[in-house]
Amino acid sequence: TRFPPHSTQRNKMESFKWVLVLLSLISASTGSKSGKKTLVLLENLSIKETHSVFFSDLISRDYQLVFKLADDSNLALSKYGEYLYDHLIIFAPSVEEFGGSVDMMALTDFVDHGGNILVAASSDVGDILRDFAMEIGIEPDERETAVIDHLNYDINDRGDHTLLVVDPSNLINAPLIVGKKTNIPILYQGLGLVADPDNPLVLEIMTGYTTSYSYSPTRSIEDYPHAVGKSTLLVAGLQARNNARVVFSGSIDLFSNEFFASPVQKSQVGSKEYQQNGNRALSEALTQWVFKEIGILKIGEVKHHLQGDNEPPAAYTVMDDVYYYIEIQELVEGMWVSFTASDVQLEFFRIDPFVRTFLNKTSDGKAYYAKFKLPDVYGVFQFKVDYRRLGYTHLFSATQMSVRPLEHTQYERFIDSAYPYYLSAFSMMIGVVLFSFVFLHFRDPNERKKKDN
Repeated sequence: TRFPPHSTQRNKMESFKWVLVLLSLISASTGSKSGKKTLVLLENLSIKETHSVFFSDLISRDYQLVFKLADDSNLALSKYGEYLYDHLIIFAPSVEEFGGSVDMMALTDFVDHGGNILVAASSDVGDILRDFAMEIGIEPDERETAVIDHLNYDINDRGDHTLLVVDPSNLINAPLIVGKKTNIPILYQGLGLVADPDNPLVLEIMTGYTTSYSYSPTRSIEDYPHAVGKSTLLVAGLQARNNARVVFSGSIDLFSNEFFASPVQKSQVGSKEYQQNGNRALSEALTQWVFKEIGILKIGEVKHHLQGDNEPPAAYTVMDDVYYYIEIQELVEGMWVSFTASDVQLEFFRIDPFVRTFLNKTSDGKAYYAKFKLPDVYGVFQFKVDYRRLGYTHLFSATQMSVRPLEHTQYERFIDSAYPYYLSAFSMMIGVVLFSFVFLHFRDPNERKKKDN
């Protein structure tokens, strides 16, 4: 027997619907994990176990971790001109060189193309990590050195005073990078870093104390230490001009299970004991920032026009009243929402800004706007929003427009400030008429008498 034609058509339609549903589910599942494929380079496989809590935290946030040994001969960050990973984690402190096609130049190219890198070093730092650090403006100390502090070390220190208890006040004042402010200290044991003073992009995320210095704990001090006092960096960061992010930690133990679970207490008499330190919370905040889960801004719709109109003119005229509108969005928990801040500024810019004003929130809170009068200067101008704030990506918008002078028919017929000149002109005209009248009609009586005689 044959099925009726309408039955066959119905079956085809139902099959087509199920295919669409399946495709949508696949796209949703892949879309939720897009931008989270991460390569993890390990010095040895035991690090995967000693830092399992750190990696499990990333996996719980939908990161796709690909673990490989740092000396794997098949290592590659890109293939056929396309990068295989969005982020890179290097937990291989003492490796001298990476395997495959990964080298210092490959790491810098990865950053130049928008990739993000988290690096954890140690006192046995290798040359490849040292070269990469110096390339981004961070200078690690020599091998077999550590940050030492004879006043702020942990009670479980082994006697060389390198197991430091770092107060939250030593963190950078940027909750987007280090998380919300707490009073829970952090355990640190590792290498000292110094930031390049000529590189304004380097961030001093966590610093030592005024009593800290970087030197070998097994040698007596014979020369000036590499880093002293607050210039001693424990964790440094970088946000490149293309908004790629790098975090360089001088301690791989900062992210270890042992440090996550260790209580913390300074050795000073009367110091408070904390059963839980702040390492895990700091590592979560750092990874959220460096892997661009937070602090991401983008520009939506931008428009401008004369006040009272809806469309921009071909060119503005000097002294016009202008309305400017811009949408700024922030990535929050994977969703784009309206960004809220009170310090966003607009510049009406030619060579220098002729107008600089704060942007106000619209009534619905979805965008920013500004109303202002154009200057009495004509030329080619830009509506420019250049927003740089610590922890956020750089936000830049420039819209170019021409401003022309007034047409002859647009000038005022009479100008108040010119009334004295008007008066002087009319007074001169009246004077000429009076003089002409007197000159033409006045006759000297003596001349008439002479003529009669």
